[in-house]
Amino acid sequence: MSEMSLLLMSAATVGFIHTLLGPDHYLPFIVLSRARKWSRTRTLWITFIAGVGHVTGSVILGLIGIALGISLGKLEAIESQRGSIVAWMLIAFGILYTVYGVYKYYRRSAHVHLPAFLRPKSIRHNDLHLSNGDLENEDRAGRMTPWILFLIFVFGPCEVLIPMLVYPAAEHNGLGVFLVALVFGIATVGTMLLVVMLGYQGFSMVRFKGKEHQLHLFAGLVILLAGLGMQFLGL
Repeated sequence: MSEMSLLLMSAATVGFIHTLLGPDHYLPFIVLSRARKWSRTRTLWITFIAGVGHVTGSVILGLIGIALGISLGKLEAIESQRGSIVAWMLIAFGILYTVYGVYKYYRRSAHVHLPAFLRPKSIRHNDLHLSNGDLENEDRAGRMTPWILFLIFVFGPCEVLIPMLVYPAAEHNGLGVFLVALVFGIATVGTMLLVVMLGYQGFSMVRFKGKEHQLHLFAGLVILLAGLGMQFLGL
């Protein structure tokens, strides 16, 4: 077996394991899909786009670093710093969404009235007091969630990818660099899609009759725990 074949197999294996062991790669999509009532198709598209951005960000950083002659140690240090920043971004998003979930819970359970943009579709269309402007504001807020996830994942590092890119680059093998990035990306994004699809299907079989208003709170807590695990447990 040639060195390149072995490197490509390693890229696929590492991409799969790296993604599977990082719950931040799939849990946010699973819980938000149920909380925001995304269809399976929309959930998978959002996951795909975020996954591609996730891998592309590290590939671009790696290529720029290699072109500038930055050492592997420095590139890994940069990736580590990016990882810490992204973990805090995920924690912040989790906290904000948890607060939103608390508001949702009390609005339903204690009849606390929230601003229109915080109300979910299941409630707003039944609320005769909402104006068209209120509905538009709430739709706009709902559309922000996928973009927030995309932004977080673009900044998210793939620390294990950088060393695999350096080897073929050192051999001046441009095709090798491309193939390693491609195989790693397919393995990473493919694993994200597979786990999210399985989670979506499994979660859809759980019935929350009368407790749908608690899903936003649950989603926020899960995202918060994912960020904390990434920052303090190295997940």
